[in-house]
Amino acid sequence: MKLYNSIGPNPQVVRMFLAELGQELEMIEVDLMAGENRQEDHLKRNPSGQMPALELDNGDFISEVTVICEYLDENQGNTDLVGKSAEDRAETKMWTRRIDLQIVEPLTNGFRYSEGLEIFKTRMRVIPEAAEGLKLIAQEKILWLDSLMEGKEFVCGDRFTLADVMLFCFLNFGATVGQTINPEAKNITAWFEKIKERPSASA
Repeated sequence: MKLYNSIGPNPQVVRMFLAELGQELEMIEVDLMAGENRQEDHLKRNPSGQMPALELDNGDFISEVTVICEYLDENQGNTDLVGKSAEDRAETKMWTRRIDLQIVEPLTNGFRYSEGLEIFKTRMRVIPEAAEGLKLIAQEKILWLDSLMEGKEFVCGDRFTLADVMLFCFLNFGATVGQTINPEAKNITAWFEKIKERPSASA
């Protein structure tokens, strides 16, 4: 298998997940800043033009970070990163989806519509007037999640999972583009500092 990789939080999710699995893949770099991901070669891998993309041994491609990570986990025999039981897998997928929809989406679009506007305005529909509201939604949902993290080691309790990987990579990205964690979110802040110490966090 090969991973088509680039800068940005989405590819970092897969790289961090791979590191947690203890798995290495051949990496092929795609120049996101030059718009290489919107060129014909990459659109054949992923028609939506997003990063990353996983090329399977049979030549097929898988995209969308949660799908890639779930595939890699299943391919390795179902680990605790997604879940060994049906119940654990459901819990992981539930929290990963909540984080993706309620924190990741508004956080990243808030960036694309403001600080990242010059990069994205020719690549997708942008709504600059929505940027501040989206950033506010992301912060409100971080505080919502913070209240649910009381007494928990990880998002799914005592299991470190894909939900933690997803949340860490995007909060880490947010901190680099002016969307730092609200200091009132003390549980999330403590969790973030702990996850940052994992070797996989630098993948």
